[in-house]
Amino acid sequence: MKIAVFPGSFDPITNGHVDLIRRAVPLFDKIVVAVGINSQKKYLYSLDQRLRWLEAVFSDEPKIEIGNYEGLTVNYCKTIKANYMLRGLRNASDFDYEKTISQLNAVIGDNMETVFLISRPAFSHVSSTIVREIIRGKGDVSAFVPPIISKELI
Repeated sequence: MKIAVFPGSFDPITNGHVDLIRRAVPLFDKIVVAVGINSQKKYLYSLDQRLRWLEAVFSDEPKIEIGNYEGLTVNYCKTIKANYMLRGLRNASDFDYEKTISQLNAVIGDNMETVFLISRPAFSHVSSTIVREIIRGKGDVSAFVPPIISKELI
């Protein structure tokens, strides 16, 4: 069974994330969208809120499951028997960073494969960090997040 993990903080999930995940569905038997918990990081939204949003956004897709974990992503992948990690690339900086991480994961993750999808041009400028700044500034993020999240934020 081909199981992929798409890890992230999803604080909040963006339309770019959703697009990448939905485009990857035909490639795998199951995709686990997994919220990584980093105790050193300050989140805008609670873990419960982020998990609820992910469940709602992907409620129509039986091949997508939602999870969360602490520690190394590669260890979580081993725990759930995922043999692929799914990552999105928006630009050359993303590529340089993700390439290094994927090579490390291949060593410590018993040949864990990382599958990269290139962001569509419409989403290449969108990141959770930028969306959080717009939210903090009381701006309209409806163009950047799924409708269910946008409605809750209004």
